[in-house]
Amino acid sequence: MTEYKELTLNPPEGIQAGPVSESNYFEWEALISGPEGTPFENGIFVAELKFPKDYPLSPPVMKFTNGTVCISILHAPGNDPNGYEHASERWSPVQSVEKILLSVVSMLAEPNVDSPASVEAAKMWRLDRKQFDCLVQDCVRKSLGL
Repeated sequence: MTEYKELTLNPPEGIQAGPVSESNYFEWEALISGPEGTPFENGIFVAELKFPKDYPLSPPVMKFTNGTVCISILHAPGNDPNGYEHASERWSPVQSVEKILLSVVSMLAEPNVDSPASVEAAKMWRLDRKQFDCLVQDCVRKSLGL
């Protein structure tokens, strides 16, 4: 897979990704470092990517250990039946694993509170940023075993 080769030769800062096994290129593991200057800083976030047989026509599924990643780039191509996303924001075959992972880093650095995966987290982010930051930092410490 050319994407794997490209990610190996030129990995984006703070991101490592590749197949879990050289015999199966449809299941990958990714390690994402929390972006500097955010409450996620110093965190290491492990995710799995599962690619459908018709990749890149269909997007992979990406999951962190605590749940599925919900960002526009991972949604099937076409118009959003709920009207929240433009077709241009959704998956297209020109996207790549690198773009997905960079989108996740961007989501950690600048969450989209207008279309959140967690309404409670978005509300806390808007109304009590200090509490949000403390909660995230505590989760990061726990994930590192500290």
